[in-house]
Amino acid sequence: MSIESIIDDFALLDEWEDRYRYVIELGRALPEMPDEERTEATKVRGCASQVWLVSEDAVKDGEAVLVFRGDSDAHIVRGLIAIVLALYSRTTPEEILKTDAEAVFARMGLREHLTAQRSNGLSAMLQRIRRDAESRLAK
Repeated sequence: MSIESIIDDFALLDEWEDRYRYVIELGRALPEMPDEERTEATKVRGCASQVWLVSEDAVKDGEAVLVFRGDSDAHIVRGLIAIVLALYSRTTPEEILKTDAEAVFARMGLREHLTAQRSNGLSAMLQRIRRDAESRLAK
């Protein structure tokens, strides 16, 4: 699912309760992460819930891109991961570094409805993705 379709779906939902359920549905649609990928190396620090994030190199239209997979032990966090993956997965490291995730989240009204812990965890995921992009560019 694209980030634009998620934003469009969000706009159709008037109540935050409905948006919250939608975020959980997005998380349920995430593919399961194999247990062998749930390691200390893939764990995202700074999240109240358990969060794992894996990045892999791939090629899309002749360009090097990053593909991300993620998982969490919390339903709402899985949904946040789905939104983050829709925003960043299958994009170039340069695109990742240029993308203003906060502007996207503002369009969705997402941050204002997250607890401080969830918001911090979301920031930790974004930082991890940016670090992965920076390390790919440094190679």
